[in-house]
Amino acid sequence: MPSGETIETDAGDARVTWHPAEKARFVLAVSHGAGGGIEARDLQALAAVLPTHGVTVALVEQPWRVAGKKVAPAPKTLDIGWRGIWPAVAKPGLPVISGGRSAGARVACRTATELGAAAVLALSFPLHPPGRPEKSRAHELLGAGVPTLVVQGGNDPFGKPAEFPKGDFALVEVPYGDHGFAVPKRAEITQEQALEIITGCVVEWTRTLG
Repeated sequence: MPSGETIETDAGDARVTWHPAEKARFVLAVSHGAGGGIEARDLQALAAVLPTHGVTVALVEQPWRVAGKKVAPAPKTLDIGWRGIWPAVAKPGLPVISGGRSAGARVACRTATELGAAAVLALSFPLHPPGRPEKSRAHELLGAGVPTLVVQGGNDPFGKPAEFPKGDFALVEVPYGDHGFAVPKRAEITQEQALEIITGCVVEWTRTLG
């Protein structure tokens, strides 16, 4: 059963919702983006599926979200909040995969080496602002320094899979998916199949991590 925990950080109180695996090999600590919370379809799908494959999922709500604010703070403040929750997600004594969607993926990449993450899961990595490919954030992804999996919607306005540079990371495309992995009704795959692509590739990737 999921259980919640409030954690004090230097950016305010964060909240972790645990979805424990019976025989866990990893903890996946994964946070939301700047425009939503842990109710995001991909985060909920991972929390439902991964514990049956030996991965405990810790859904992390950043302090600004817990405080009820509608706008995310600057990246530096997001990183402070993430550093603050790290001792709690590392407490089970298992390797921790640092993850996030959108802005949360950027946080995971920026702090992975410093925090000793075993790997990074980047969901809907915002490679650039919509329509502004010259404002690339590729350096954050390329600088993660640990095994990294990017899961990207085929129609993500923040960066389509073909726009990503070559680098030391794996990339899986969710066909037709937008930034929230929503697929249009006319797509050749259903919403359920899109989520199965996400959970399936993450399960397989965690097996390669040991």
